[in-house]
Amino acid sequence: MDKYTWWNTLPLSFDGVLVDFGFFSIRYYSLMYIFAFATGYLLIRKFNKDDKMGLTRENLEGLLVWVMAGVILGARLGYVFFYDFSYYSQHPVEIFSPVSFENGFKIKGISGMSYHGGLIGAFTSAVIFLKRHKLPFWPVINLGFSAAPLAYTWGRLGNFLNGELYGRATDSPIGMFFQGDASGKLRHPSQLYEGFFEGIVLFIIILVLRKKEVFRDHVVSIYIFGYGFFRFFIEFFREPDAHIGLSSLGFSRGQFLCFSMMLFAVCLFLVRRYYGRRKVQG
Repeated sequence: MDKYTWWNTLPLSFDGVLVDFGFFSIRYYSLMYIFAFATGYLLIRKFNKDDKMGLTRENLEGLLVWVMAGVILGARLGYVFFYDFSYYSQHPVEIFSPVSFENGFKIKGISGMSYHGGLIGAFTSAVIFLKRHKLPFWPVINLGFSAAPLAYTWGRLGNFLNGELYGRATDSPIGMFFQGDASGKLRHPSQLYEGFFEGIVLFIIILVLRKKEVFRDHVVSIYIFGYGFFRFFIEFFREPDAHIGLSSLGFSRGQFLCFSMMLFAVCLFLVRRYYGRRKVQG
C-alpha cells in the first residue's frame, strides 16, 4: 500500500459503522437518511417562502412524514422486485425483517434499497397526502423535486462510507480500495460520481431553470430526466450487481431503468406543455 496515496485508501478508514453496541449498531448510512430528510425539509421550507406558496408548517411536516415512509417502503420493495425478486419470493420474511438469529440474536437492519423504488414510493405517498389535504398538486410536487437532488447526495455519501455500490476496476489514480471488495482492486468511487452529478450538479441545474418561465412548472420532468441521464452514463463506471450482471447489449439493470425515466420525463413534459397551452387558449 506504500505506493498509493491517502485518496486511494480513504474508504478503508470506514467500515460503515459509527458506533457498535454489540447487539445494536448505528451505521453511517442510517444517519445519511436523517440528513437527507432534514436537508429536503429545510430546502422545501425555503422554496415555499420564496415562491409564496403559502403552505403551513403542518402541511410541510405532514408531507415530510408521508414522503419518508414512501421512500423507505418504496426503496425496499423496489430492490426486492427490480434486483432480487427470485430470492425474496423464496424468503418473504426477510423483506422487512431487521433481525437476524444466525449466530445469536442481532439487529442487522434492512439492507438492499433501490433508488428507483424509493422515487416511486415518494411520489405515490406525496400524491395521496396532497389529495387527502386538498393541496395544489403540481406546485407542491415541483417544490419537493427542487430539493430532491441535494437531499439525495447524502444517500450516495452513505453508500461510500458503507463501502458498497463501488465502481468497476480501474488503473486510474482516481481509483480506491473498498473493504467490501474481496478482489482488492482499485475501483472507481462511483458513489461519489453519482453524489456529485446526480446530486449537486443536478441541484444547480434545477435551481437555475426553475427561475425561467418555460421550465418553472416542469421541475419534476427536469429532475427525472436529469437523474436518468447522469445515472445512465455513470453506470458504465459502476460495478453491476453480481447476481444480475450485464444484459446481452452490455447495459446494466440500472441503465434500463434510467432510460425508462428519461423517456417518461420527456413524455410528461410534452403532455403538460400541451395541456398547459390548451388551458391558456381555452
